[in-house]
Amino acid sequence: MPHTLDSEALEANAAAEGASAAGKRTYVQRIFSEIAPRYDLLNRLLSLGIDRRWRTLALKRLGWDRTPGGAYLDLCAGTLDVGAELSRKPGFAGRILGADFAEPMLRAGVGKAPTTVLAPVVADALALPVADATFDGAIVAFGIRNVADLGAGLREVNRALRPGARFVILEFSTPRVPLVRAGYLFYFHNILPLIGRIISGHKTAYTYLPRSVANFPETGALAAAMTAAGFRDVTWEALTFGIAAVHVGTK
Repeated sequence: MPHTLDSEALEANAAAEGASAAGKRTYVQRIFSEIAPRYDLLNRLLSLGIDRRWRTLALKRLGWDRTPGGAYLDLCAGTLDVGAELSRKPGFAGRILGADFAEPMLRAGVGKAPTTVLAPVVADALALPVADATFDGAIVAFGIRNVADLGAGLREVNRALRPGARFVILEFSTPRVPLVRAGYLFYFHNILPLIGRIISGHKTAYTYLPRSVANFPETGALAAAMTAAGFRDVTWEALTFGIAAVHVGTK
């Protein structure tokens, strides 16, 4: 049956489908800026708290303990949850750059860690304001699918890393077991957008989320993209029945 979408929904659909890199960048920056005040609350609620366990595992894969006094990049840092957790790790003595192009998201995370350890910086993932070979490791949690040009974003991270440094990607994926997949897709496309809209007050932000996941490369394709961007020994593992996945590559 034919149906119509309001202008905001049409904009979200165009952005999720990658109608243009510039359009997607503008849309993503705007919606994350608008939902920043309730972003952390919705993360905990919509994931039933599982997102914390995922981040802890992803940080373990980063291997920061090999260079505990090094420099690390938290890319698409949002409200700085990942960087803050890394800063609290026993034995960590390094510094973290939390980069995101949505300033309100970074402001919402201020206070989670001392700025002497975790420095928030408004920056685009496609043009990081750092020299080549700056970081001893980099991590991005639930943000790489929002980058306007995936290949360019991966190459930019590779440029900013020192040889031998790891890059860890934590991102949503789609379960492959039919029964789990069906339940997940129902929740993701029906329940999650409704709860997100009620609590955040934003009409399309939590409709964009499942669409962005649907349009993002599957685990194997993302691993191939990392290899094409210059990373070696790329591996990945599914988390919680395939709802999310962690990819790891080395420069």
